[in-house]
Amino acid sequence: MSGLMSDEEPAPEALAAIRAWTRLENARQEYGRMLERRHGVTGAQLGVLRLIAAHGPDGTPLARLRERLVLHPATLGQLVDRLAARGLVEHAPDPGDRRRRIVRVTPKGRQVCRDAPLAGPVRLRHVPADPERLSRLAAALEDAIDLFGWKEWAS
Repeated sequence: MSGLMSDEEPAPEALAAIRAWTRLENARQEYGRMLERRHGVTGAQLGVLRLIAAHGPDGTPLARLRERLVLHPATLGQLVDRLAARGLVEHAPDPGDRRRRIVRVTPKGRQVCRDAPLAGPVRLRHVPADPERLSRLAAALEDAIDLFGWKEWAS
């Protein structure tokens, strides 16, 4: 069925799903544009910044962030480097193991965390939600990967 086109109109349920996905994508993009305009960070950078901030003033080893996030290590390294270039985090060798890096949020980074609206998937770490609703969301997103034909690229 891949690559085939149909002359039939899509089912109303398919159109509703397409509209909902489009709204989700538009909201994500608008939120991202607002973050860059007002706070100088992308959504991914803010998510990582908030995760680092959650570890407190002593920071966290970069390796621990890699374990907690579903990001390629190089991608995470680039995000942390960009946050450091903006003065939002600092990283230094771990005094206990010079091969490891400790990442800490700077006062400027804490201010961005306070000022930026809490939205997107990272919000689920901070705002209580009904576990049943979260289970339905997770199932729907997994279903979207399948229905959109993206299983091959999902990790």
